[in-house]
Amino acid sequence: MKDFKLFLDLIRINKPIGIMLLFWPCAWGLTLVNDFTNNNFQYILHLIYFFLGAVLMRSAGCIVNDILDRKYDILVKRTKGRPIASGKISVKLSLIYVLILCSLAFVILIQFNFVTILLGLLSMPFAFSYPLMKRYTYWPQLFLGFTFNYGLIMAWFSIKPEFSYIPIIFYLGAIFWTLAYDTIYGFQDIKDDEIIGVKSTSIKFKKNPKLLIFLCYSVFISMQIISGILMNFDYYYFICVAIIAGHLLFFQIAKLNISNSNLCLKKFKSNNFLGLLIFLNILISKIYL
Repeated sequence: MKDFKLFLDLIRINKPIGIMLLFWPCAWGLTLVNDFTNNNFQYILHLIYFFLGAVLMRSAGCIVNDILDRKYDILVKRTKGRPIASGKISVKLSLIYVLILCSLAFVILIQFNFVTILLGLLSMPFAFSYPLMKRYTYWPQLFLGFTFNYGLIMAWFSIKPEFSYIPIIFYLGAIFWTLAYDTIYGFQDIKDDEIIGVKSTSIKFKKNPKLLIFLCYSVFISMQIISGILMNFDYYYFICVAIIAGHLLFFQIAKLNISNSNLCLKKFKSNNFLGLLIFLNILISKIYL
């Protein structure tokens, strides 16, 4: 039971926000492409598959991140107690866990069509190289945006393996969504990160973070509006987008205090509710299209 608890700590199952932020773009892509006038069994099945995939890949990603960052984590107050950094779990055993989790994820991946399988395999190098980015660039959050929202494209092609501008536009917006919320998240560790020499957009824009976050969320909202127009959604879709924009501008930007770690974490976590709201907005708009 002690080993099992360490494994759960390792994959951070007690912090499911990462799973949901990985899953929501998948749900958006599936809902955007699905034709709700026909049998929706495939849609529901794919939602389940993508959720399980998000759980497995986020878990594997956490382990790879902790392996690569073990020498940094021990120097950061928030992360020094992680199982690998603290020596409670060996790197060798952690790699075995990664192999098992990726194997299970691959079993799920092969349930999709060939295009989706190919897209999934192509994403693997990016998913596991993300932790290295903060060693070389101040934009690791941008790289995370490309990686974390990739499921939106995969989800679209899992239902309709034909090119369309709509998932591309929504995907581009989601990248800036991630760039913004992960910049907010990064302010929790900014003092330790500067001392140990890792880079982030939180550090690069620490003097004027609200401008970057405002620009990112503006792109995110704009891409939702453009996608809604291309999808011929009704007016209530755009009303919900306006509510989302209000939340981002008021709650996440106007009230942002980067020196308050707990407040930054709270604003970061609020993006889970935001992802759900966007999902419901797309779902209702598609059903009543």
